[in-house]
Amino acid sequence: MGVFTFVLRNSGGEWTAKQHSGDIEASADSTFDLQRKLVQAALAVDSSGGVQSSFSYVSPSSAVFQVIVGGAVFVGGGGAVAAAPAGGAAPAGDAAPAAEKKEEKVEEESDDDMGLGLFD
Repeated sequence: MGVFTFVLRNSGGEWTAKQHSGDIEASADSTFDLQRKLVQAALAVDSSGGVQSSFSYVSPSSAVFQVIVGGAVFVGGGGAVAAAPAGGAAPAGDAAPAAEKKEEKVEEESDDDMGLGLFD
């Protein structure tokens, strides 16, 4: 799993990025294009699995961008959650069995139970 953190700055209409602890640098006309370039650069260094990213402005002319490659992928459903290996999504046979659904009968309360009505 690789975590890549970048500091982005806008100067003269061009966005530039430098990796916080590393050598990756890139520039582009928009933050969107710069983010795409940075994800590709991170994948060139570490392509061990899925990609997550987070972008946050610090000021109108600076931002922080983080790319996470690999790690756990969570598959949710009905209360069962299975973590996949760093290599990608887990095959269906490896997923934890879903918890048995117990039918619970929910009794609806009526106005008559409290002796009060909504429009009294």
